[in-house]
Amino acid sequence: MKALVCRVLGDPTKPASEGGVLAVEDTAPAPSSSLSSVPSAGVRVKVAAAAVNFADMLMVQGQYQEKPNLPFVPGGEFSGLVTEVGVAVDPKHFWVGQRVAGMVGGGGAMAEEVVVPDAASGCFPVPPGMDLQQAAAFPVAYGTSHIALVY
Repeated sequence: MKALVCRVLGDPTKPASEGGVLAVEDTAPAPSSSLSSVPSAGVRVKVAAAAVNFADMLMVQGQYQEKPNLPFVPGGEFSGLVTEVGVAVDPKHFWVGQRVAGMVGGGGAMAEEVVVPDAASGCFPVPPGMDLQQAAAFPVAYGTSHIALVY
Protein backbone atom coordinates (compact mmCIF):
# COMPACT_ATOMS: atom_id res chain seq x y z
CA MET A 1 0.00 0.00 0.00
CA LYS A 2 1.28 3.47 -0.84
CA ALA A 3 1.05 6.25 1.70
CA LEU A 4 2.47 9.70 2.33
CA VAL A 5 4.81 9.12 5.26
CA CYS A 6 6.39 11.57 7.69
CA ARG A 7 9.54 10.07 9.28
CA VAL A 8 10.98 13.28 10.77
CA LEU A 9 9.30 16.56 11.70
CA GLY A 10 9.93 19.63 9.59
CA ASP A 11 8.89 21.67 6.57
CA PRO A 12 6.02 19.97 4.71
CA THR A 13 6.30 22.32 1.72
CA LYS A 14 9.62 21.01 0.37
CA PRO A 15 9.77 17.94 -1.85
CA ALA A 16 11.62 14.93 -0.46
CA SER A 17 14.34 15.44 -3.08
CA GLU A 18 15.12 18.83 -1.49
CA GLY A 19 15.21 17.67 2.12
CA GLY A 20 11.46 17.67 2.70
CA VAL A 21 9.98 15.47 5.41
CA LEU A 22 7.16 13.83 3.41
CA ALA A 23 7.57 11.02 0.91
CA VAL A 24 5.30 8.54 -0.81
CA GLU A 25 6.34 5.08 0.33
CA ASP A 26 5.17 1.52 -0.05
CA THR A 27 4.01 0.55 3.42
CA ALA A 28 2.36 -2.58 4.75
CA PRO A 29 0.43 -1.49 6.76
CA ALA A 30 0.51 2.29 7.14
CA PRO A 31 2.74 3.23 10.12
CA SER A 32 0.09 5.33 11.86
CA SER A 33 -2.77 2.86 11.97
CA SER A 34 -3.48 -0.81 12.27
CA LEU A 35 -4.86 -1.96 8.95
CA SER A 36 -4.56 -5.66 9.65
CA SER A 37 -8.15 -5.95 10.86
CA VAL A 38 -11.31 -3.90 10.87
CA PRO A 39 -12.85 -3.31 14.32
CA SER A 40 -16.35 -4.72 14.75
CA ALA A 41 -17.93 -1.24 14.47
CA GLY A 42 -15.55 0.00 11.78
CA VAL A 43 -15.02 0.06 8.03
CA ARG A 44 -12.06 -0.13 5.67
CA VAL A 45 -12.10 2.47 2.89
CA LYS A 46 -10.15 2.60 -0.37
CA VAL A 47 -9.20 6.28 -0.34
CA ALA A 48 -10.11 8.27 -3.45
CA ALA A 49 -9.10 11.67 -2.05
CA ALA A 50 -7.67 13.12 1.15
CA ALA A 51 -7.92 16.76 2.14
CA VAL A 52 -4.99 18.87 3.30
CA ASN A 53 -5.71 21.09 6.29
CA PHE A 54 -3.78 23.52 8.46
CA ALA A 55 -3.77 20.92 11.24
CA ASP A 56 -2.00 18.45 8.92
CA MET A 57 0.76 20.97 8.24
CA LEU A 58 1.16 21.74 11.94
CA MET A 59 1.28 18.02 12.77
CA VAL A 60 4.08 17.41 10.25
CA GLN A 61 6.01 20.32 11.79
CA GLY A 62 5.47 18.99 15.33
CA GLN A 63 3.46 22.08 16.28
CA TYR A 64 -0.01 20.57 16.65
CA GLN A 65 -1.49 19.70 20.05
CA GLU A 66 -1.62 16.02 19.04
CA LYS A 67 1.83 14.61 18.37
CA PRO A 68 1.75 11.20 16.71
CA ASN A 69 4.68 8.85 17.06
CA LEU A 70 7.06 8.82 14.12
CA PRO A 71 6.73 7.59 11.48
CA PHE A 72 3.12 8.52 10.73
CA VAL A 73 0.77 9.06 7.81
CA PRO A 74 -0.85 12.51 7.91
CA GLY A 75 -4.40 13.32 6.89
CA GLY A 76 -7.53 13.68 8.95
CA GLU A 77 -10.28 13.64 6.33
CA PHE A 78 -10.89 11.46 3.31
CA SER A 79 -13.38 10.05 0.85
CA GLY A 80 -13.56 6.77 -1.00
CA LEU A 81 -15.28 3.39 -1.33
CA VAL A 82 -15.99 0.99 1.51
CA THR A 83 -14.10 -2.27 0.92
CA GLU A 84 -14.76 -4.04 4.23
CA VAL A 85 -17.34 -3.70 6.99
CA GLY A 86 -17.03 -4.74 10.64
CA VAL A 87 -19.32 -7.47 11.94
CA ALA A 88 -21.33 -5.08 14.17
CA VAL A 89 -21.96 -2.44 11.47
CA ASP A 90 -25.60 -2.18 10.40
CA PRO A 91 -25.70 -3.10 6.68
CA LYS A 92 -28.46 -0.53 6.17
CA HIS A 93 -25.95 2.23 7.05
CA PHE A 94 -22.65 1.04 5.52
CA TRP A 95 -21.90 -1.59 2.88
CA VAL A 96 -19.09 -2.69 0.57
CA GLY A 97 -18.94 -0.44 -2.49
CA GLN A 98 -20.62 2.53 -0.80
CA ARG A 99 -19.19 6.02 -1.38
CA VAL A 100 -18.27 7.59 1.96
CA ALA A 101 -16.34 10.48 3.43
CA GLY A 102 -15.10 10.87 6.95
CA MET A 103 -12.46 11.70 9.51
CA VAL A 104 -9.79 9.78 11.36
CA GLY A 105 -8.20 11.16 14.51
CA GLY A 106 -4.42 11.33 14.55
CA GLY A 107 -4.00 11.08 10.79
CA GLY A 108 -3.77 8.18 8.38
CA ALA A 109 -5.98 9.41 5.54
CA MET A 110 -3.15 10.16 3.09
CA ALA A 111 -2.85 6.51 2.12
CA GLU A 112 -4.42 4.15 -0.38
CA GLU A 113 -6.70 2.82 2.35
CA VAL A 114 -7.77 3.76 5.84
CA VAL A 115 -9.57 1.95 8.64
CA VAL A 116 -12.21 3.95 10.50
CA PRO A 117 -12.63 2.36 13.95
CA ASP A 118 -16.23 3.54 14.43
CA ALA A 119 -18.09 3.97 11.14
CA ALA A 120 -21.14 5.58 12.75
CA SER A 121 -19.14 8.50 14.16
CA GLY A 122 -16.31 8.65 11.61
CA CYS A 123 -18.03 8.25 8.22
CA PHE A 124 -21.04 9.46 6.30
CA PRO A 125 -22.47 8.51 2.90
CA VAL A 126 -21.51 10.79 0.02
CA PRO A 127 -24.71 11.99 -1.65
CA PRO A 128 -25.32 11.65 -5.38
CA GLY A 129 -24.02 14.70 -7.23
CA MET A 130 -21.07 15.29 -4.90
CA ASP A 131 -17.78 14.06 -6.29
CA LEU A 132 -15.30 12.33 -4.03
CA GLN A 133 -12.76 15.16 -4.24
CA GLN A 134 -15.32 17.61 -2.85
CA ALA A 135 -16.46 15.09 -0.26
CA ALA A 136 -12.93 14.64 1.13
CA ALA A 137 -12.79 18.28 2.20
CA PHE A 138 -16.33 18.38 3.54
CA PRO A 139 -16.02 17.16 7.17
CA VAL A 140 -13.41 19.63 8.47
CA ALA A 141 -12.69 22.27 5.84
CA TYR A 142 -16.33 22.94 4.95
CA GLY A 143 -17.49 22.76 8.55
CA THR A 144 -14.80 25.17 9.71
CA SER A 145 -15.59 27.60 6.88
CA HIS A 146 -19.32 27.44 7.57
CA ILE A 147 -18.87 28.17 11.26
CA ALA A 148 -16.46 31.04 10.50
CA LEU A 149 -18.93 32.65 8.11
CA VAL A 150 -22.15 32.05 10.03
CA TYR A 151 -21.17 32.53 13.66
